[in-house]
Amino acid sequence: MTPDLIEKYVERKDRKDAIINVHFKERNIVSGIFVRSNDYEELKGKNFWRIITIANMNEWNETQNINLARIFNGLSFTKLSD
Repeated sequence: MTPDLIEKYVERKDRKDAIINVHFKERNIVSGIFVRSNDYEELKGKNFWRIITIANMNEWNETQNINLARIFNGLSFTKLSD
């Protein structure tokens, strides 16, 4: 997917901090939230996206530790869903 399509989906006001399902070409679906950290604009420009997965959600809510996030390449996304 292109950065513009991903951005339109993720940055809607009703999806702020909402869990989003990311569908991939060659891997299982990943569910989580897109993190808007200090480098969000830079990563978005390169079509990379920082996502906190469901498995790390509780710890993220307690600590806001950016190291819990994984970075995914938007080119491997096929679809985003709620």
